[in-house]
Amino acid sequence: MKEYIEERAVEIADYIIENNATVRQTAKQFRISKSTVHKDVTERLLQINPSLAREARKVLDMNKSERHIRGGMATREKYLHQHV
Repeated sequence: MKEYIEERAVEIADYIIENNATVRQTAKQFRISKSTVHKDVTERLLQINPSLAREARKVLDMNKSERHIRGGMATREKYLHQHV
C-alpha cells in the first residue's frame, strides 16, 4: 500500500473519532468519495492500525444506528419552516 494512502487512512480515522463525524462529513472534509472513506476505515486501516480502526468503527456504527433519527429531525425542520 502506498504511504500517502496509509497516512490518509490514519488522518481520516483521527478526524472521525475527534469529531464524531459521519462518513459523509468526512468525505466532504477530505474531498474524497464516501466509498473511499469507508474502505480506508474498514479495510486499509485494519492492516495499518487495528486498534484505531476499531475506535473509528465504533463511531461509524453509532452514527449508522442514529441516522434514521437525524433524517426524521431534518424532515421535521424542513416542514416547520415552510409557510403554507
